[in-house]
Amino acid sequence: MTNSTEIWVVDDDSSIRWVIEKALSGEDIPSKTFECADDLLAALETHTPKAIISDIRMPGMDGLALLGELKTIIPDVPVIITTAHSDLDSAVTSYESGAFEYLPKPFDIDEMLAVASRALAHTSKLPGNSNTLDSGAKEIIGNAPAMQEVFRAIGRLSQSAITVLISGQSGSGKELVARALHRHSPRAHAPFVALNMAAVPKDLMESELFGHEKGSFTGAAGKREGRFEQASGGTLFLDEIGDMPHDTQTRLLRVLAEAEFYRVGGTSAIRTDVRVIAATHQDLRALVAKGAFREDLYHRLNVIGINVPRLSDRSEDIPLLLNHFLSKAASELGVATKEVSPQVRDFLSALDWPGNVRQLENTCRWLTVMAAGNLILMNDLPPELQMNQDAEQKRSISWEKQLSDWVRAKLLAGETQVLKQAMPQIESIMMDAALEHTAGKKAEAAELLGWGRNTLTRKLSQQP
Repeated sequence: MTNSTEIWVVDDDSSIRWVIEKALSGEDIPSKTFECADDLLAALETHTPKAIISDIRMPGMDGLALLGELKTIIPDVPVIITTAHSDLDSAVTSYESGAFEYLPKPFDIDEMLAVASRALAHTSKLPGNSNTLDSGAKEIIGNAPAMQEVFRAIGRLSQSAITVLISGQSGSGKELVARALHRHSPRAHAPFVALNMAAVPKDLMESELFGHEKGSFTGAAGKREGRFEQASGGTLFLDEIGDMPHDTQTRLLRVLAEAEFYRVGGTSAIRTDVRVIAATHQDLRALVAKGAFREDLYHRLNVIGINVPRLSDRSEDIPLLLNHFLSKAASELGVATKEVSPQVRDFLSALDWPGNVRQLENTCRWLTVMAAGNLILMNDLPPELQMNQDAEQKRSISWEKQLSDWVRAKLLAGETQVLKQAMPQIESIMMDAALEHTAGKKAEAAELLGWGRNTLTRKLSQQP
């Protein structure tokens, strides 16, 4: 992704786009215009503007929703909000959401140009302003409704240092969310320190978290700072918190409650100012019920909960992620970015992806190295994915089509009374599903099927 000197303008009114574009051109400020938010977001895959001017009320994604996305993807780029329907709520919401400026329509052209110039000056003064985007920021990609909930949560927590518990399957991007929470918080300029509980031996867990004094245990040749000290003033991300030993859970609870701890073998309390974000792929409530996780610690961590969806629950994002990861892999390897054929794109979008985003990223790396040409075809896919092709094609056939094929086959075979054959099977499938759904409660199952209880009982008794 490369930076441009442009100001991007998004407004569904073509006359407004034309006026702003001409005014900017008169000041020798290059611009690019978009009719809707989705078009602008798509363009961010390859370029980053110096500033953005956005209307609020637009078809599809509105300006405030776009602002929330932009603050996650390109947090340092100033966004100027304009609207013909200005009110206190929209103004306050715009500023709270991170708008650089708010201009009610009809605005004075000179005032708009002055604000645009200030936005460009603001961008040029940013520390470390370069031609690359923060790698952590740009990897949280998604337009799916499930991801919008995650983005909104990050936005709402942007002025807070509250404790957060992130849940989601392995590979779904929990650490990326944690880093985004840190980056968009008052602690953004302090350290972000991550520790995976599942990767640390149990007998070293407390030393990793709280540090140790020289000679406190065999091998402790010197004093060592733990992760709480390393993250001082910033954020400590505790991944796979469900794997934390019970004794360590007790110590962590005390640290969260009292904001102080002791190094292993230490006698002096150390004050700590750290925001804790925890993550897990496990059901912590189930672990609490089993006694494997402290209930009081669970409630202390789960002040705010964020669930990161499975990749299969946001399959509409897979084409965007494919483009991103293929571009990233090509950049890492110093080769041309490969593209996927429509057939491959549709096939990959239909897969379950048990390894979630991490599996998709690794697949894109594999394809960048192993695919023969610049256009990725079905026979270029890894063998384990090609094995799924027939199964996916079968799953993609609707039940109506399968039933139609079954009927046609019966008729071609010369069979009669096909409906009489099919109905008992269909009813049996529906009754089994309804009873499973209601945990065997016949009255509820019958109501779901549109029958009386006696009808369901009679049909069940007639089953072979």
